[in-house]
Amino acid sequence: MNSVQASPVNILWFLPTHGDGRYLGTTRGGRHVDLGYLSQIAQAADQLGYFGVLLPTGRSCEDSWIVASALVPLTRRLRYLVAVRPGLQSPSVAARMTATLDRISEGRLLVNVVTGGDPVENRGDGIFLSHDERYEVTREFLEVYRALLKGETVNARGKYIAIEDGRLLFPPHQTGGPPLYFGGSSDAGIGVAVDTVDKYLTWGEPPAQVAEKINHVSAVAAKRGRKVSFGIRLHVIVRETNEEAWKAADELISHVTDETVASAQQIFARMDSIGQQRMAKLHGGRRDKLEISPNLWAGVGLVRGGAGTALVGDPQTVAARIKEYQSLGIDTFIMSGYPHLEEAYRFAELVFPHLSRASDGNIAPLRVNTGPFGETIANDYRPLAKQASQP
Repeated sequence: MNSVQASPVNILWFLPTHGDGRYLGTTRGGRHVDLGYLSQIAQAADQLGYFGVLLPTGRSCEDSWIVASALVPLTRRLRYLVAVRPGLQSPSVAARMTATLDRISEGRLLVNVVTGGDPVENRGDGIFLSHDERYEVTREFLEVYRALLKGETVNARGKYIAIEDGRLLFPPHQTGGPPLYFGGSSDAGIGVAVDTVDKYLTWGEPPAQVAEKINHVSAVAAKRGRKVSFGIRLHVIVRETNEEAWKAADELISHVTDETVASAQQIFARMDSIGQQRMAKLHGGRRDKLEISPNLWAGVGLVRGGAGTALVGDPQTVAARIKEYQSLGIDTFIMSGYPHLEEAYRFAELVFPHLSRASDGNIAPLRVNTGPFGETIANDYRPLAKQASQP
C-alpha cells in the first residue's frame, strides 16, 4: 500500500444513543446504552485524539442536546456534532440552545442540520410537510438561525417562519456560531446546502458515486458564488489482517434473519429521503452482493437506516480507502463500528498511524507509567518498542 501521507483530515467517532452491541439485528450481545457507557466512549474518543463525535437524532435516539450537555464536562478537547431540527424547533430557541452549549463547551460544538426523511416519524413529531416543503422550512430556519448567531437582530416573515425583534443576549463562544454540517442528496437539499452551510455530508457510497456528487455540489455552489467542504459518514471493520476483517463483517450480521431484513427494508422504502433510497439500492436487500466496491461493504444497511456501508480490511487497506476518498475532496470522516467502545480503540490504534490528521496538534501526549509501551512485564521491565518500519 502507498505510505505517502495525504492531506490532513478530521476524524470523528459516533455515540450510539439508539443502541449498541456485538451483532446487528438481534438482542444477543446487546449493550445497555446509558450515560456511563456513553461517557466511556466519549472519554475514549477524547483521549485517543478523535476530532469529535456525532450524536444521532430521531425518536429512536436519546436526545442529542441533553446527552452532549452531560458529556461536555467529562471531556477536554472532543467536539460534539449535535442536530438542530428545522420544523421541530423555532430558530430563535435553537440559536439560544446553540449559543449556550457552545459557551459551556468553550467552542466545542458543531451543528448538524437535519430535516428528517421518514414521513411516519415526522407525523409523529407533528410535521405534515412534503419533502420539498421541509427543505423550504430548512432554508427559512437557517436564514434566521445564522443571523441570530452572528449577533444580528432579526425581523423576518416568510412562508413558514415569522420573527419579530429576534436576538441573542449572550453570544456563542465561536464567532458567528459553530460550523454547520448538512446532508441532502435531492436537488432541494443540495440547493439549501450550497446557500447556507459550511460542510456537505454524504453517506458512504462507492468512490465513483461520491466523486459525482462532490462535483455536482461544487458546481452548484460555484454558480452561487460559494464554496463548501465535504465530509463522509462510514462504518469501519478493521482487523490485523484482511481475512480477520471480513470474518468480523460476516459475524456482525450472523444473527440477522431474512425476516428482519425484509421488515427493515419495508420501513426504509416508506422514507422519502433520496439519500436513504441511494443507500438501499447499493445492496437491494440481498446478502450475496454486499461488497459493492473494493473493501466497501453494504451489510450494515440491511437493517440499519442512514449510513449503511463499512470499510473492511487491515489497517493499510482501510487507510488506503480513506485516502481514496480524500483524493476526491473529502476532508472529514465520521466513523463508527460495533461495539463502539472497543472499535473506537481499534480504529485509532490500527489506522491513525497511517493517516495525517488535522487534529493531531490539539492532542497532548499521554503521560502514564506504561503507555505507549504496553503492560510492564513480570512487574519489572517494559516490553521493547516496535521497530519504526513495522505498521
